[in-house]
Order: sequence, then structure tokens, then C-alpha cells
Amino acid sequence: MITTATHNAEIDDVNIEKFIPLITPNELKTELPLSNEAYKTVLNGRHTIQNILDGKDKRLFVVIGPCSIHDIKAAHEYADRLAILAKEIEDSIFVVMRVYFEKPRTTVGWKGMINDPDMNDSFDIEKGLRTARKLLLDLNEKGLPCATEALDPNTPQYMQDLISWSAIGARTTESQTHREMSSGLSCPVGFKNGTDGGMTVAVNAMQAVKAGHSFLGLSSDGKVSIIKSKGNPYAHVVLRGGNGKPNYDETAVAQVEDALAKGKTSSKIMIDSSHANSGKDPYLQPMVIQNVAEQIKNGNKSIIGMMIESHLKGGRQELTADLDALEYGMSITDGCLDWDSTVTALHNLRDMVKDILPNR
Repeated sequence: MITTATHNAEIDDVNIEKFIPLITPNELKTELPLSNEAYKTVLNGRHTIQNILDGKDKRLFVVIGPCSIHDIKAAHEYADRLAILAKEIEDSIFVVMRVYFEKPRTTVGWKGMINDPDMNDSFDIEKGLRTARKLLLDLNEKGLPCATEALDPNTPQYMQDLISWSAIGARTTESQTHREMSSGLSCPVGFKNGTDGGMTVAVNAMQAVKAGHSFLGLSSDGKVSIIKSKGNPYAHVVLRGGNGKPNYDETAVAQVEDALAKGKTSSKIMIDSSHANSGKDPYLQPMVIQNVAEQIKNGNKSIIGMMIESHLKGGRQELTADLDALEYGMSITDGCLDWDSTVTALHNLRDMVKDILPNR
């Protein structure tokens, strides 16, 4: 029997350069513990979204914020403005801040704050986890519930206690790993339709997530474990278009309603005003928002929320090696709506639906 390390090295971990031990979820939570104020914000955020999905709360919920977080100072400034705006429209709209730290990539590119917080391919993931958890704590302490995309299946153990709503992206909705993980998430979860714009993948995902699963994962003390989930009753679909075509209009929504009914899944629908629904033009998002408001005025009862990509400044910029050259408050991933346009769009949405929602 061949057991020497030399022989093992010829066939085991051949393409691995090294393993770097990482802080455990419990250690990070001890270092950056959940405060009472953050706890109240998360609990209220989750309960409110659950009540909206159950039809007990007649408001819409809107997940809004930068495509991705790359500048903590700008994130705080955006959050401070959003907290004020949220109060102005809270009679009709429950605002959740979009706080995305992980970016899926079709080929290559910046993978987000957790993976590469210094934006220089140094991949200081432990720093990224600390930075992300600290920001989530701060935002929740401001009274802003937070939403994120659950991409890496181990990341939720580090910060799910600070998340009120999670998204599963179009690229991962079909993934068995992400469906199993979502069945154990503590918050409501939105599944985006597939990149082709079809509903089959999302319906299958929601069916799977309602059930309990057993799967490999990371425990709070950092051990690889068998995780047994109970199933998540608050999974719903997020329409984001696909194949270069939108799927937010009345006809598309009716087709989705039919697909959800046939699949015996949640009939509640969230509309993403960005991505293929706006042709990746951030300044077309208000058009999508207005269309959704018109549908609600015309009697639609299935649309319960929206997602909007918004930042201090509109558009996007390329990530460069000279980080000092980056324009403050502008996205380095997908293009976003500027702040003034954001305020106008949300006030218009509120004004259009405020008299309709209570009797919906």
C-alpha cells in the first residue's frame, strides 16, 4: 500500500497552492456581537416581510441600494439618506436596504467585498467577513433592515443573523446546493427566474425549498457538518427578465401567476426593475416601477415587492488599479439610478398605490 506523503501529493490537492485557516462564525460573532438595536431591526424586518407575503401587511416591500458594496463610507451616506426616505413613505412601502457583498461572475471579475475587500486580488476574506459584518451591524442599528444575495453557501453562518431578506441569483437558482441552503435560511428568500427568462427553474427551486433537507455545510464552530433543515415557507419568485427580454409587464406577470399556480408554490411576485427588465440601463428603472404601479392600480394582487439598483451617483465605472481615481458614490458593478431619481421614483410609486393597497 502506498501511503507516503510524496506519493499522495502526486494525486491529492494537485492544483491547491495552500490552505489558509479562517475565523469561525462563532468567533466573528463574539468579536462583533448582535446588539439589541440590530436584533430589533432584524426581527421587525423579517416579520414585516413575512406579513407582506402572507397578505397581513398590505404594503409593498422594496429592496433598494447599490448593486454591490465597495465603499463603506458611501454605504453609510446612502443608508443615512435612505433611512429618512423610508420614513417618508412607510405608510405604503417597507424599505429594505440592498447590501450585496458577493458578486457572481460569468467569467472573471471582482467578486465582491467579502472575497476581495481591498479590490486588488489579495483576497483577504477574513478582513472581508469582518468588514461586511460590521457594516451590517451598523446599518441595522440605524434601523435599516438589510438584504443580500446568498452566494457562497458558508457565508450565511457568519452574518445571516443580520439579514432580513435574501436573494438567490439567476445563475444559482438551479443549484441544488443553493436550494438546500435556502431551505435552512432564517429569513424570507427570493428566487430569481433563470437567465433565460423562464419560470421552470424558479418554480422547481421554490418547491424544493419548502421541504427539509440534509446536506453538508459549516457549523457555527467551524466544523464541516451534516445540516438538517426544516424547510423555508417564505420562498417566492423575483422576476428579472432574461435572454435580453423583460418579464415585468401585465402579460408576463399573468403567465408567471399561472406557472406559480400550476407549481403549487407561493403566488407572490417581486419585480426586479434592473437587469434584463431595464435592458441594463439604470435610467429605465423608473419606467418599470411606474408600470408595476399601474398594474397594482388596475387590480393586480400578486405583486408584493420590487428590487431597485440605486446609489448616490448614477451609472457605473470601471474598477481600476488606482482606487483613489474611483468616483465617490458610483457603482463599480452594474449601473445604478442616482439618488435624486431614486427619491422621485419611490415617492411616485407611493403616491400611485397608497390609496389602493389598503383594500387590496
